[in-house]
Amino acid sequence: MTSTEISPAQRYRDLAAGFTARIDAVPADRWDNDSPCEGWTARDVVRHVLDSERDMVKVVGLELAPGPSVDDDPSAAWAAVRDSMQAILDDPAKSTLEYDGHFGRTNLGATVEGFLCFDLVIHGWDLAAATGTDTTMRDTDVEWVSEIAAGLGESIRMSGVCGPEIQVPDNADKATKLLAFLGRKA
Repeated sequence: MTSTEISPAQRYRDLAAGFTARIDAVPADRWDNDSPCEGWTARDVVRHVLDSERDMVKVVGLELAPGPSVDDDPSAAWAAVRDSMQAILDDPAKSTLEYDGHFGRTNLGATVEGFLCFDLVIHGWDLAAATGTDTTMRDTDVEWVSEIAAGLGESIRMSGVCGPEIQVPDNADKATKLLAFLGRKA
């Protein structure tokens, strides 16, 4: 790792803080608003993130600590999952546990970084768009997610992942182009 790279644990900590801020910004009366993800409300977006994180650690025989239901308290439900995932990532013996993934042999930390951290950025935007809160994404996050998305090839279009790319003008900003690539309208 060079001095400009960060570990999966560091990336998760940073992006989870951003996702936390997005959750904390949601007014109580907007959790059932429709999201850009077809058929999902804002609450469902958070539910998906929580379920993805819980399911991910199970592939290496781990479990996240239980917490409140997203239906009762989305913020507290997220905090329980976030803190439990962070503890796993901060433990090299756990974060380097290997398994056979969709793209071959990998480890938990690499998958959290390449998949779950990706979700924190994009579903953070989905949550903000659904609830009328600030949808701004940091340029560094847009660039990083764009690289990950490009590397996924056509697998990004699998059922339940992302919709078809939406056409945008050539002069659109990078965030708009990324969202369009992922089937979202900025």
